[in-house]
Order: sequence, then structure tokens, then C-alpha cells
Amino acid sequence: MKLRLILHGKAAREPRVRAAVRAVRADGHEISVRVTWEAGDAGRFAAEAVAEARRGLVDAIVAGGGDGTVNEVFALALAAGPPDTCSFGILPLGTANDFARSNGLPVDDLAACLRLVTTTPARAIDIGTLNGRVFVNLVSGGFGSRVTVETDPELKRRLGGLAYVVTGVARFRELGTSHGRIRGEGFHWEGSFVALAIGNGRQAGGGIVLCPEARLDDGALDLMILPELVGEARLDAVSQLFRQGAAAVPNLQVTARSPWFEFESDEELSVNLDGEPVKARAFRIACRPAALRVHLGPTPLLHTA
Repeated sequence: MKLRLILHGKAAREPRVRAAVRAVRADGHEISVRVTWEAGDAGRFAAEAVAEARRGLVDAIVAGGGDGTVNEVFALALAAGPPDTCSFGILPLGTANDFARSNGLPVDDLAACLRLVTTTPARAIDIGTLNGRVFVNLVSGGFGSRVTVETDPELKRRLGGLAYVVTGVARFRELGTSHGRIRGEGFHWEGSFVALAIGNGRQAGGGIVLCPEARLDDGALDLMILPELVGEARLDAVSQLFRQGAAAVPNLQVTARSPWFEFESDEELSVNLDGEPVKARAFRIACRPAALRVHLGPTPLLHTA
């Protein structure tokens, strides 16, 4: 099998990465590596790999990095129009690796992750778009989104999900609620909210499960809204959300499932698009069913074959 690994530049000297590549090459597979250096490299390498896949020179494109790298490589490869013969894989090298973890990849064994590409069949997964911009995993907005963006990476490394609780408490008075109108297929809601998530996948922010029922192959997106709460009740709910996920506040949240959602507000909303911060007053999020073939581990996010 011929693999093209698009590797985040920070991981180029990582001994575990080199060992994983050597191990899969020893299995008899070809792996060519492209290392990003500056903005735009991932897109250029993804387009190059797709072009070579059309000529039969690449069988699978592997994104080596964190959730942001996975999203960028998958999105730009999709934009280049990969042939049906081309599949995709993940070499998880980020701090959170939310998409990889929730999809059963053995994130602590890089050789095993790379071998999944060569030993397991690719599955067709849905892709989400926000105003045309592709995302693979999950979009979050409001207070929760601001906290995940502004939490110190070193604090996340040391405390895990608790880091968001610490940051949320420290910034609680500064980061207020947001107001918006949200429509979906057979769904309409308007009001103030603390947190908003629209997921193709289930978790973000280092393991916070925001859309626990989401699936990657159902042709739909899952919505979770945590409406505005007052005083200590808001702080308590947000703390539970960050520590235990949406399942910790079942009676407080609003949920829906739809192939698309539209959001409107009179003020800008801070949105986290698979790790990339975005601000918008209005956006449309839509699902593109079965858009990419990806090699994943055992995961509840896919219907059984």
C-alpha cells in the first residue's frame, strides 16, 4: 500500500513518529512524508497527494498532527476532489486528539495507528460544513468555546479537562452568555445560552463529550444547547459540562438532530471550528453524507457494518 503522510512540522523530529514510519515500512508498505513549514503547506501537500492518487501513486493520505491538522488536511484534500480509490488516515500527535480518541484509535501507539490504515477497511464518514468551510468533528460556540480557546495549553497538559473548569471559574464574570436564533429541520429555538455545540463527532476540548449521540455516518448533525442560567447555577452547570460532558446536565440542555442548522444573532458569536477560532453573526452548518473514506478503530460513532 502507498501512503502519503502529511506531517505537522513540530512533530518532524519526534522519535515515535520515525519509529512508526519505520515499522510500517518494514511491513512492506511505501510511505512518503511531507512536512509542513509554514501556512498553506498542508493544503498544497493535500492537493498534491490527491493529484498523485488520481495517477495511482498514492492509496491513502494520512494526517499527522492534532485535531486542527486532521481537519485541515481532510478539508483541503476533499476540496481537491479525491478519487474513490483514495482513503484517509490519522496519526494523532496533538494535545487533545479528540477525533482520534473518540474513533477508537490507539493514540498511545503511533505504529498501531499507522497500521490501521493498512489493515482495516476504510469507512465512509459524513463531513460538516460551516458556511462552506469543512469540519470533521464538532463546532462549539459561546462561553464554552471562549474557555476552550483561552485555556493555557500547559494547564491542559497538566490538568486535562479540569483546566477548562479552572479557566472558566477565573473568567466567569468576564465571559457572559450569548443570544441567538437556531433553526433546523423541524426545529426552532431562540434565547440566551452559555454553550452551543453542533457535532458530527461527539467530543472536543480534550475529551468533553458535548454531543453524546452523534454518529459519523447518519447523514445528520447533532445539536446541544445549554441555555442561560443565573448566578451559581450557571457556574455549576458549566463546571459539570467541562468535567463530565453533556450527560451531566441532561435536564438543562436542548438537543436536536438535523441535516442542517442555521444560526443568527445580533452580535458576533465566538465559534471553535475543530480548534480554529471563528467569529460570526450568522452561519449555516450542513452535513455532507459519506464524503470521505477514513480508516478508524472500533467506535460507537459508526453504525455496524
